[in-house]
Amino acid sequence: MRALRRFTVRATLPEPLAALDDIAGNLRWAWHPPTRDLFAAIDPAGWRSVGQDPVRLLAQVSAPRLAELAGDPEFRLRLDAVHADLRRYLTEPRWYQTLPADAPVSIAYFSPEFGITETQPQYSGGLGILAGDHLKTASDLGVPIVAVGLLYRAGYFTQGLTADGWQTEQYPTVDPGQLPLRLLREASGAPVLIGVGLPEGRTLRAQVWQAYVGRVTLLLLDSDVPDNGPAERAVTDRLYGGGVDHRLVQEALLGIGGVRAVRAWCRVTGAPAPEVYHTNEGHAGFLGLERIRELVEPGELDFDAALRIVRAGTVFTTHTPVPAGIDRFPRETIERFFGGDNASPGMPADRILALGAETDPAVFNMAHMGLRLAQHANGVSALHGQVSREMFASLWPGFDVAEVPITSVTNGVHGGTWVSRPGLELAQRAGVDTSDSAAAEAPYETDAFARVAAMPAGDLWAVRRELRANLVAEVRRRLRASALRRGATEAELGWVADALDPDVLTIGFARRVPSYKRLTLMLADRARLQRLLTDTDRPVQVVVAGKAHPADDGGKRLIQEMVTFADDPRLRQRIVFLPDYDMRLARFLVAGCDVWLNNPQRPLEACGTSGMKSALNGGLNLSIRDGWWDELYDGRNGWAIPTAAGVGDPGRRDALEAGALYELLEQQVVPLFYARDEDGVPGGWVEAVRHTLTTLGPRVLADRMLTEYVDRLYRPAALASRRMTADGGAPGRELAEFAGRATAAWPAVAVEQVELDDRTAPALGAALRVRARVRLGRLTPAEVRVQVCTGALGEDGSDELTGVVTEPMRLVDGDPDAGYSYAADVPLTRAGAAGCTVRVLPAHPLLSRPTDLPLVRYPDQA
Repeated sequence: MRALRRFTVRATLPEPLAALDDIAGNLRWAWHPPTRDLFAAIDPAGWRSVGQDPVRLLAQVSAPRLAELAGDPEFRLRLDAVHADLRRYLTEPRWYQTLPADAPVSIAYFSPEFGITETQPQYSGGLGILAGDHLKTASDLGVPIVAVGLLYRAGYFTQGLTADGWQTEQYPTVDPGQLPLRLLREASGAPVLIGVGLPEGRTLRAQVWQAYVGRVTLLLLDSDVPDNGPAERAVTDRLYGGGVDHRLVQEALLGIGGVRAVRAWCRVTGAPAPEVYHTNEGHAGFLGLERIRELVEPGELDFDAALRIVRAGTVFTTHTPVPAGIDRFPRETIERFFGGDNASPGMPADRILALGAETDPAVFNMAHMGLRLAQHANGVSALHGQVSREMFASLWPGFDVAEVPITSVTNGVHGGTWVSRPGLELAQRAGVDTSDSAAAEAPYETDAFARVAAMPAGDLWAVRRELRANLVAEVRRRLRASALRRGATEAELGWVADALDPDVLTIGFARRVPSYKRLTLMLADRARLQRLLTDTDRPVQVVVAGKAHPADDGGKRLIQEMVTFADDPRLRQRIVFLPDYDMRLARFLVAGCDVWLNNPQRPLEACGTSGMKSALNGGLNLSIRDGWWDELYDGRNGWAIPTAAGVGDPGRRDALEAGALYELLEQQVVPLFYARDEDGVPGGWVEAVRHTLTTLGPRVLADRMLTEYVDRLYRPAALASRRMTADGGAPGRELAEFAGRATAAWPAVAVEQVELDDRTAPALGAALRVRARVRLGRLTPAEVRVQVCTGALGEDGSDELTGVVTEPMRLVDGDPDAGYSYAADVPLTRAGAAGCTVRVLPAHPLLSRPTDLPLVRYPDQA
C-alpha cells in the first residue's frame, strides 16, 4: 500500500492495573529484578516471547487476562509494592544529595549511542553500553544528569550468517510507539520541534523523545517528522550509517540540536539548566559551537570570551587510542556547512575551522575540536590516559607529554545490569543488602564482595556451575536458530543437543571485530587449539561472538574464518560462533564463561569493559595487559598474556602472542580448573574466584567510575563555569582579553641566558643555584611565570629530559628595556646524569593550569 503511515495502538489497562503503565515507562525495570518478576508473572510465556519487554508485553496481553489480574488481590498487592518502591527510588535523597552545595545542579551528557536494554537497540558496542551504564549509575547515585542522543529508526543492525559464514545485516524498523518513550510536548500538547540550519537555506527539524532511565531523563532526537523532506527524515535512520555528509548532519543534530533540545526540555519541565556539559567522544563535539553561539549572538560577548566560558564547563572523554579511530571531515565540508547562508553572526567559519585543525590542513578533526572546547579531558583507563597524552601532545607544543591536560577515569560497569540473578541470590545468602538503597548510601565502599567471596567453596562452585549450564542452554537455543537461518534442516541438527558441555572449562571471547582486537588469534596454531578442544580428560570449549561494521569487509573475513573453523564437525561441539551479539547474549556470556579472553594489540584497547562484567560474576580474565587489565591485574585475579609489542613483523608478533596464550592455557588455566578435591570442587580455581571478587569487584563498578567523574571532573567544571560566568561573563571577557594580548606579545618573549652556579660540584641533597635573563616584551613580570625544569638525561646521549620537575624562579631585578633576572635554588633529589632548562609561561589568576593558554618559551627558541 502506498503512503502507509504506521501507528501503535496501546492496550487500555483496567484502573486497578494503571500503575503498570507507569512502571513500564521507566527503564529501571531493565536492572530491577522485582519489577521484571512482576511482568513475568503477568504472562510467563508472553514475557519470554517479547524478549522481556514490558511495553510489548502489555500491548499483547488479552483483556480477559488483564481482568483476571485486576481481580487478583495478591497480584495487586505486589503491583502496589513495586510501584511504591519505584516512587521511593525516584524521590528519596541518594549519595549525590549528601555532597556539598558546590556540586553541579545539573549535568548534560551527550553520546551518539546508549545501551540501556536490548529491547531499545540504540547502541553498537562498548561506547553505547558504557553510556547506558553511566546513566543507570547516575540514577542509582542520584547524580542529576540529563542525557542526549539520537533515536535511530533502524537502530544498529541485526547480524546473520550465510551458509558459508559471511556476515549479513538487517535493519528492522524501530517503532517509537512500541518503546518506553514519550514525546516532549509544549504546554499546548504540540510536540516540541528543534531546528538546525543546513546549507542552501534548508532546516532540519527533529522531535524529541524522552526515555526515563530511573531518575535520569534521556532525550533522543528524531528527524522522521512530516516537516522534513525525505533526505532530512533519513538523518536519524541508523547508527553510524551513510557517507560523510550524512554523518556530519547527524553529528550536527546531536551536538547543536542536542543543546537546543536541552534548552526546550528545561523550559517545558522547569528543570535547571546544566552547569556542566560532558561530551562522550568527539561525535557530539558541535555542542560547544552551539553554546558559543548562544553567548555570541546577543552581542554582549565576542567569540573569544564565549570560548573561554564554554571551555570552563565542558568535559571531553576520548575513547580511542589510535588516530584512525577519530572522526574527521574534509575542511571544505565543514566550511560549507558553517559558512555561506548557514553562517551564524559572530561565528566566523575560520574560527570554527581552527578548532578542528590538525597536521593535515585539509582535514577537520572532531577530537581536536573536542579537546580545544573542553577545559577538562580524560581517557578511560590509566594506560589510555598515557596513550592519549602522547597522541594529542601536538595540541600543546612545548609542554612535556606528562603535562598534557588529559587525565584518566577508568571505566566501570553497572552492577545491577551485569551481576547475574544466581550471583545476587548468593550475595543475599551471604547477608549482603543488594537493594539500590544500600548502594546509594555507600557507593562501592563496601565489603559486599568480600562477604560473597567468603562463602563456602561448594556454594561458590555451585553458582559457577549453574551459570555455565544456563549459558550452555542459551548457546544451544541460539545455535539451532542460527543453523536454520543458514539453511540447515532439522534433520541435520541432532548434534546441537550436545553442543558444549556444562561441566567443561568454558572460555568466552565476544566484542566488536576490528582487526586490532584479533578475533582469530586463537586460530594461529589450529592443531594446537584442536588438541585443547578435544582433549579426552581435560577439554576446553570456546564461545565466540561479535559484529563487524557493515563496511568492514576485513572484519567480516575474520568472522567467516572463525565460523568456518567452528563449523568443522570434529570441533563444533567444542567451539561455537553465535551471531547477533547484543546485551541479552552478553549477560549469559559474562556470567557463564569461566575465563574471559581478550587479546588486542597493546595499547590499542582503550579500556574494554566486558572482562569487568565477567569478574563481577566470578569469571577469571586471560588477557593482554591493555586497557583496564593493565592497571588491575595483580597476578592472582587471572592471567596476563605476555605481549610482543615492539616486534615489527605483525605476523611474528601474532605468532609469539598466540604461543604465549596456548602455553598459559596448557600449563596453568586448564590444570587449575580440573584439579578437584574429594567433593569435586577445584579448590585452587575457587580461591582465584574469591580473590577476583574481593579485589576486582568494587573497583570495576561504575559506582567507582561515576564518583570519580563527579569529584575530579564535574565539580571542578561546575566551579570553573560559575567563576567564568559571574557578572555577566566579565571574567570570560577578561581572560579572553589577556589571552589575545599575551598571544600577540609572545614573539618578543625570550630566555636570553641561563647560568648554573658550578663553583661546587652538584651533590645529591644539595641545592643548585640557577639564574636566567628573560625579556618579556610588552608583558610584565606579573603576567608570566618563569620556571626551571630539571630532569634525567637519557642514555642515548640526547638532550631530552625524563622525569621533568618544575620549580618556580623568583624575580631578582630588571626592567622592560634591559630584561629581567630570575633565580631559583633547585633541590637535587636524584643521582646520575641530569640537565635543566628555563621556560616562560603566561600567568593569569583565571588560568586553571599553564596549558589553558598553550604558550611557552625556552632558550634559543624563536
